[in-house]
Amino acid sequence: MSEEASDADRFLALVAAAQGREIRLTSIQAGLLVAAELGIARDSRAFARLLGIAHSLVLRELNVLGEREGVLQIVKRDLRTMRVHYTLPPRGGA
Repeated sequence: MSEEASDADRFLALVAAAQGREIRLTSIQAGLLVAAELGIARDSRAFARLLGIAHSLVLRELNVLGEREGVLQIVKRDLRTMRVHYTLPPRGGA
């Protein structure tokens, strides 16, 4: 198995685990969270390009996540390109 295939399998397993923890997450939403956590993509266009899905779908799911308290923070919107930059909120704890 190639390294690229094993990376994809790992990503998909993490997406499935995120959905298992939070059943309200769609696969795209869980993918956005996992991508941010792993540093794979931190903006909507990069995520859409990496996964080969329409940017409009990513934007829709990203906006839903951005409306939920404490799930994801939208840090910048580029009105010209429609690119949305996002990050995970800081984790609490000691």
